[in-house]
Amino acid sequence: MHGCCQDDSSSALKLGSHTPTFSNVTAYHNGEFHSVSLSDFHGKWLVFFFYPRDFTFICPTELRGFSDHEAEFKKLNAEILGCSTDSEWSHKNWFERDLAGVKYPVLADVTHEVSRAYGVFNEREGFAERGLFLIDPEGIVRYIVISAGSVGRSVKETLRVLQALQTGERCPVEWEPGKSTLGKV
Repeated sequence: MHGCCQDDSSSALKLGSHTPTFSNVTAYHNGEFHSVSLSDFHGKWLVFFFYPRDFTFICPTELRGFSDHEAEFKKLNAEILGCSTDSEWSHKNWFERDLAGVKYPVLADVTHEVSRAYGVFNEREGFAERGLFLIDPEGIVRYIVISAGSVGRSVKETLRVLQALQTGERCPVEWEPGKSTLGKV
């Protein structure tokens, strides 16, 4: 059972708005089940991503990709949190079989409350679409990407965008750390 989501889930989540909160959602994390709440990440940046299903083709490449760059995210005061509508037992089986090196938590949104609140739940198919949200330390949504399930996301682009957001400045196309910005926002 989870407690979700303070915002009206019938309205679309908007850039610059407070994130819908959730509490006591079961997650698989480091070989165990844990209760996770959005408030657990207060004071840090959060890379919160949704994926369609365990035991699929593209999803494990993304989970491994985020895992491979977890230390880089941590250096930027950012935590990673995954989410799908599969159960914690499905996560456990999948991780033990295919994803033993992934250390960040993955929510089991079996009630679909979290994915609906974030606007990524596919009602017709019954699963979360591929969505990514960068949330600042105060719980404000700073970046949203929702894409076709057939296309994996770029973890390097996620890192670049996080770094750009953390500058507090206007960053031009293809900006990278160390390059000039266009000044304060």
